[in-house]
Amino acid sequence: MPARHPIAGQLALQITLFAMGGGPALAEVITVGPSEPVERIADAARLARDGDTVLIKPGTYRGDVAVWLQRDLEIRGIGARPVLLADGQVAEGKGIWVFRSGRFRIRNIEFRGARAPAGNGAGIRFEHGSLDLADCVFEDNEMGILTGNVADSELRIAGSVFGHAPRGGPLLPHLLYVGQISRFVLEGSRFVQGQRGHLVKSRARVNEVRYNWLADGPGGSASYELEFPEGGDARVVGNLIAQSATTDNPAIVSYGAENGRWPVNRLQMSHNTLINDGPRPGQFVRVWFERLPADTRVTTRNNLLAGPGSFVEAMPGDHQGNTRLPAGTPLPDSGWPGPQLAPVPPAADSGLAPEAEFRFPAGTRPLAARPRWLPGAFQTAPASDAPAP
Repeated sequence: MPARHPIAGQLALQITLFAMGGGPALAEVITVGPSEPVERIADAARLARDGDTVLIKPGTYRGDVAVWLQRDLEIRGIGARPVLLADGQVAEGKGIWVFRSGRFRIRNIEFRGARAPAGNGAGIRFEHGSLDLADCVFEDNEMGILTGNVADSELRIAGSVFGHAPRGGPLLPHLLYVGQISRFVLEGSRFVQGQRGHLVKSRARVNEVRYNWLADGPGGSASYELEFPEGGDARVVGNLIAQSATTDNPAIVSYGAENGRWPVNRLQMSHNTLINDGPRPGQFVRVWFERLPADTRVTTRNNLLAGPGSFVEAMPGDHQGNTRLPAGTPLPDSGWPGPQLAPVPPAADSGLAPEAEFRFPAGTRPLAARPRWLPGAFQTAPASDAPAP
């Protein structure tokens, strides 16, 4: 069968048939790599049609930036994770990849070195639709992922790594910047080495942040580790959230610093390990009640606090089971809980009991239900190569 898409001659494409409606519909697998008929990702982006799958072979793809205009597409790195190195190029002045509008699934890709004239060059610029991303890496980008502000968009990220924001530049570099979208889910991912900007910033209406490692680390100077500047419905469960000694901001988690734009403004935090690694007191969580609607609700359950700073003392709400380590008590290696912690009853609130914990270097480990839990994010011993937060 001749290839559907011509490019410098015929392409050897794998064909998969799907029965749809009154007859078969055609979807293709386009394989990209140095020894393939399609050698450049940008060419695959022009050739692919709705429903296709793009497979990218291992290697470093320099300056091979792309705009994806499809409505439904899957993109996967195969074998060792392919590296997309911006090398001074950005698509449309926005990012290494730009997704216009559709349903996209991305697996096993690494994005590096995005720079843009405006200072917001992104590994991925996601403008509208739904983006489901897993097992990816974002390093040394002005923005790891930057979304648009289209209210019905959704973003889900799992098992991925974001790190090493660049120094300098005209704007604050955020490792992840989520705009005014409908839903944002972040799970089993690791964020390290911010610079001036935030590790995670979300303006989404609904936020689920579960079982992540948000720890700036030595040499990092991020501002907030986690921020919801416009409030919204935010559920934060089972995360390690650690501020470095060189932070630019004494608050670790911030909620409502600008306003409460969404109909529901609710912050729920359960089984997080919150660490202030600096010598000065700060705020483990800063809720800007003066800028939020009067019906804003805050609930905390079974969080573990280490280091100097205020928590519920400056935060009206419903607070139970939170545990503060005494001043001077060293955390066990890597900030994980040890036998000195007394178990606490499980959170009775729906969705606040942990079902998993972060697994280094990225991903999650499932947890069985139990009658009593340790406070904080971790119930089991860490991997031996997990770093200190």
